[in-house]
Amino acid sequence: MSTLNSTHHQSPFFLLSGIPGLEASHIWISIPLSIMYVTAILGNSIIIHIVHKTPSLHEPQYVFLSLLATTDISMSASTLPTVLKVFIFNHREIEFHGCLAQMFFIHTFSSMESAMLLAMAFDRFMAIRNPLHYTTVLTPSRITQMGLAAMARGVALMMPLPILLQQLPFCRNFVLSYLFCLHPDVMKLACGSIHVNVIYGLVLVLCSFGVDSIFIILSYALILKMVLGIASREGCLKVLNTCVSHILTVFIFYIPLIALDLIHRIGRYHSPLPHITLSNIFLFLTLVLNPLVYSVKTKQIRSALDRLFKCKTR
Repeated sequence: MSTLNSTHHQSPFFLLSGIPGLEASHIWISIPLSIMYVTAILGNSIIIHIVHKTPSLHEPQYVFLSLLATTDISMSASTLPTVLKVFIFNHREIEFHGCLAQMFFIHTFSSMESAMLLAMAFDRFMAIRNPLHYTTVLTPSRITQMGLAAMARGVALMMPLPILLQQLPFCRNFVLSYLFCLHPDVMKLACGSIHVNVIYGLVLVLCSFGVDSIFIILSYALILKMVLGIASREGCLKVLNTCVSHILTVFIFYIPLIALDLIHRIGRYHSPLPHITLSNIFLFLTLVLNPLVYSVKTKQIRSALDRLFKCKTR
């Protein structure tokens, strides 16, 4: 009886989903996915390396960029095992606690990425508002404190998620919608009341991504106000150009995130493809594009990359 009750209240495993209708092509799909993972990890690792090794890049803007790259690598590592396992080996099972652990790390690193984007918006605001005292305000110790605060917030907010899910009975279909575990997806498989989970999930969105996005918008509203006060058109464009990379990164992160959350909360689709497509964009394309955006749009990063590869070819 106790064994039966334990099975009723806690699923021994979940089944991950690939791309419906393309199961026969999973091995071929794994090739571009593997390339994306390699690109994301290698690209972000190069960003971290050149910021660390180049003294001229030891400025708050680039230190925050290296922290963002570190978060992206951690996010890649969180999803890589299950994604490649499904596509290459067609192994869809994931143990219950392993699923909860993956879910915790994915959501924690997402929260940290959002916090890093907010810190980078504050960095741009300070650099434009008071460039002479910019580095005295954002000192290395303060940047470290901001990074630790982002980590602490992510862990504190996401820790209740697996704890709440462990209290739920899972006695129906155990098939997940994605290649990895996300809280809304796992939560919907429970056969008990999920009101607490739904409410807490909404609180998480508002307290992390909601608050961060509001302050990012506020930062850029203040930046725009300061820029419009610059007399010359060339001066306006030069100042705005320093924000382009960060603005693009914010859009790359938040647009798929908002769309995915809306689909989970209000979307009703007969096809799972919208969920799968947006989740893949959010967790794959974002990690690949971030280092590419900064490499292409930031002159200092491009120059450091040129010097790095010239040294490698000698």
